[in-house]
This record gives sequence, structure tokens and C-alpha cells, in this order.
Amino acid sequence: MNDGLVLVERDEPIAVVLLNRPEVMNALNDEVMIALVGALEQLDRDDAVRCVVLGGSERAFAAGADIAEMARASAIDMYHARRAERWDAIRKLRTPLVAAVSGYCLGGGCELAMACDLIVASETAQFGQPETGLGIIPGAGGTQRLTRAVGKAKAMDAILTGRFLDAHEAERAGLVARVVAREAWLEEAKAVALAIASKGPVAQRLAKEAVNRAFESTLETGLDFERKLLYLAFASEDASEGLTAFTEKRKPEFEGR
Repeated sequence: MNDGLVLVERDEPIAVVLLNRPEVMNALNDEVMIALVGALEQLDRDDAVRCVVLGGSERAFAAGADIAEMARASAIDMYHARRAERWDAIRKLRTPLVAAVSGYCLGGGCELAMACDLIVASETAQFGQPETGLGIIPGAGGTQRLTRAVGKAKAMDAILTGRFLDAHEAERAGLVARVVAREAWLEEAKAVALAIASKGPVAQRLAKEAVNRAFESTLETGLDFERKLLYLAFASEDASEGLTAFTEKRKPEFEGR
């Protein structure tokens, strides 16, 4: 269906989705984004998949948007391509999404990694939003998510100068959750995904909603939202199982209900 542009490996309770345009360091063109969103939405509908790892290759997570494709497009072409809707679809996924980043993670690639719930990075990773060097600006969340992740000063530095943040600087700044050895970028991301998948699926999805709301609202609104989701979590069978298992000193068996 996607001509191999996106590779999907299911290993329940997790799945691994890999971008596969090695000749252009996984540049994100329309075909790739359509295939990627289709694969992620299909996995999101599958209750057997409790966490998804999204990665690229050892050389590059994604080096950015497909510049050749963008250079041919007019403003109206960009509007009709409905690109923003694909990014909105990723933001609306309920299943936790872990970015496994090795090598270059630039422009649209950096925006894609930031659209995930957390980033596991190889020590070789390089993050950046160099769009102003092309006379444009980040347009898939780069100016907003990077600023929320690393603060105004460092976001301005990266976006206005085009300089890259290495993995360790990105971790210190709050963009990256974990930095691992060069050879461990994918396996560590899978281990993180398995840890996430071992918890209550209903609770994980609600917790994801609550944390995301913290970036989109005031503290008062966020706290009110959190309380409502807590009550919803208490109504789940998973909550009953988890609390009972704790009192019985056994491992819970979550069913996602």
C-alpha cells in the first residue's frame, strides 16, 4: 500500500514503525506522511497494541521535509494538500508514541519527533529547525513545541540561527527523555514502549491526555481536567484490577477496559 515507505513490525503489546526513504535520509514528502498517518491510525485502533515506537534509521530519523517537493508548490498547493490535517491526526492518537531518534532529526523530522509523547535519542542525534535558512519557518509545530520543550531563549537560538542541538544538550534542555549509546537507540525505545505497555491501557491514554492538556491550558483548567480523567479512570475495570492486584501482592492483568 505504501511502496515500503513505512515499515511496520508488530510485536504485541507494542509495534515499531520505521520511516524508509534512506536515499534522502527519510525526508517527509506527501507520500510518506500519508503512509505514516495511515499506519499509525490503524495501530491506534488495535487494542492489542498498547504503545508504538516511531523511528527512522541509524543515520537519520528524518532530515526534514522534502525540499524538492516544497520548492515546486505554491501557497494554494500547500493549502489543498491538507498537510496540517496529517499532523493533527498524529496529535490525536490515543496510543502512547515513543520516538526513537538516531542521527539527523531536523525540520519536519524534529517536528515529528516532538509530536510523539517522548523521545529516546542515540548519542549521535542532532536536533534542529533550520527552516529560516530556506526563507521559511517551521510550520508543523516547530515554533510552538520546541519553545514549550526547551524555553524561549534556546528555541530562539535554534530557530533563528539554525544551529543543531546534540543529544545531550537536548536532554538537558528538556526535549529528550533519555540518551543512549549509538547502538541502543531502537532497543532502548522498545524497552521504554514495553514498560509503558505493561501499565493499565486506559490509564495510560488518560494520563497522556492530561499531560498534553498541561501545555494547552492554565493550571486551574488543567487540574480540573485531571480530576475528571481520574474519576473516569476509577470507573474502568483496569483500575479495579490494578488496585486489587496491589492489595493481593500480585502482578495485575490489564485488559484495557
